[in-house]
Amino acid sequence: MRMGVRKAKHAFSIEMRSKEHLRKVALTDGGIGVLIEGFLGELDDISVVEGVILEIKGSNGTLRIDLDEGDLRKALSKKKKS
Repeated sequence: MRMGVRKAKHAFSIEMRSKEHLRKVALTDGGIGVLIEGFLGELDDISVVEGVILEIKGSNGTLRIDLDEGDLRKALSKKKKS
């Protein structure tokens, strides 16, 4: 998966093995908000793919986020300071 423009926006994808693992997929009436909830299951692997995509694989599906290790460390350090 190639995720488009880096740094300006952080893209993501969610790939589920079955719709049974989805809890909720909702679009608001005005089209402003979207909610996707589900269960990745037991964690199989967490890795950084091609140096720019955080990939979290579970027994039920995979979550990919266009987020490199530097971005992740920066976000986590901000959270620790709060």
